[in-house]
Amino acid sequence: MEQWKNRVAVVTGASAGIGAAITKDLVKAGMITIGLARRSERVEALKKELPADLQQNLHAVKCDITKEDEIIKVFDWIDREFNGIDVLINNAGISRQTNLIKKDNSSLIREVMDTNVMGLVFCTREAFKSMDKHGRNSHVIHINSIAGHQIFCKLEFPSLNIYGPTKYSVTAITEIHRQEFIRSKRHIKVTSVSPGLVRTEIAPAAFYELSKWPYLEAEDVSQSVLHVLGTPAHVQIHELTIKPFGEEF
Repeated sequence: MEQWKNRVAVVTGASAGIGAAITKDLVKAGMITIGLARRSERVEALKKELPADLQQNLHAVKCDITKEDEIIKVFDWIDREFNGIDVLINNAGISRQTNLIKKDNSSLIREVMDTNVMGLVFCTREAFKSMDKHGRNSHVIHINSIAGHQIFCKLEFPSLNIYGPTKYSVTAITEIHRQEFIRSKRHIKVTSVSPGLVRTEIAPAAFYELSKWPYLEAEDVSQSVLHVLGTPAHVQIHELTIKPFGEEF
């Protein structure tokens, strides 16, 4: 991670779970880190969990990535304020409980699509604008899911509905980004990180306590992100899948 010291990272969905863990680890690794979230006060609170001499390197910024105009304004501000963006972690993602065939579910489906797909696409577009402008080695990491590689539609997973298709989109988008970054003639890597079950706020705490499935912690995913970022310039990890030991699906 030495190559990224004092460079600028942006993390979406930084207020909790995987995003919060990544945000803290990037700051500890020496990066100037901007944590985006609708609940920006929770990102601000993460400073208390950092060493005192590093707290000034975490910047909490309010941003709803389902709103394209907010994304454009925030990323333009980051580029001006911090002299460019070097790393983007597209972490923000949600799931909503509704079946695809259930009536009157339009708003729930659109919310998941706007967050998991459109938000990721627009954040990457705006980050690329900055990366292209400054011409430094850069890296984009999409926090995907094993649900982006296999569909879960058994009775145990009735609420995943549109979540899987959005993550399949991330898998495809990652390859499109790889090809577009190459054609841009800039040294910009892209990686999809696909965890199995992770204990986060996306499910109630009781689910993890009562379920029979093993799970990862947010910090496990964050350490994998650091591993991906730590690769030498000629190495690009395109897809990294992480599963808790004993996971059966």
